[in-house]
Amino acid sequence: MRLLGVNIPDNKRIEIALTYLYGIGPVSSRKILVAAKVDLSKRTKGLSSEELGRIQNVLEKSYTLEGELRQTIKRNIQRLKELQTYRGLRHLKRLPVRGQRTKTNSRTVRGNVRKTAGSGKRKVDLK
Repeated sequence: MRLLGVNIPDNKRIEIALTYLYGIGPVSSRKILVAAKVDLSKRTKGLSSEELGRIQNVLEKSYTLEGELRQTIKRNIQRLKELQTYRGLRHLKRLPVRGQRTKTNSRTVRGNVRKTAGSGKRKVDLK
C-alpha cells in the first residue's frame, strides 16, 4: 500500500505503519488517527478506501512530510552555515552540534578511529 509516495507495510497496525513516513513518529501517528477517526489497532490491509482518504486529508492539511520536510531542514542548516553561527560552523566541520562532548565520544565523526587496546599484541605462552 502506498501513502504519499511511500510504501507502507500491509501486515502492521496502522499506528505503526504511519511511522514509515519521514516526519511522523509514534505520538503524531496517534494524533493523526484520532483526527481521522480510525481505529488504532486496525491493520493496514484492513483499511477501507474512505479511511485512507481521511488519513491522507489529515496528513496533507496539517503536516509537512517526506521531501518537503527534508528540503526545509536542509535550507535551515544552509542558513545557519551562511550566517556563520556557532551551530552552522559545527555543521560545516561535521562535528556534534548540540553540545555533546567530543573528547571521547565523537571519534568516528572526527576521523580518529582507534582499535581496541589489545588488538595488535601477540599472545605470549605461559610456562
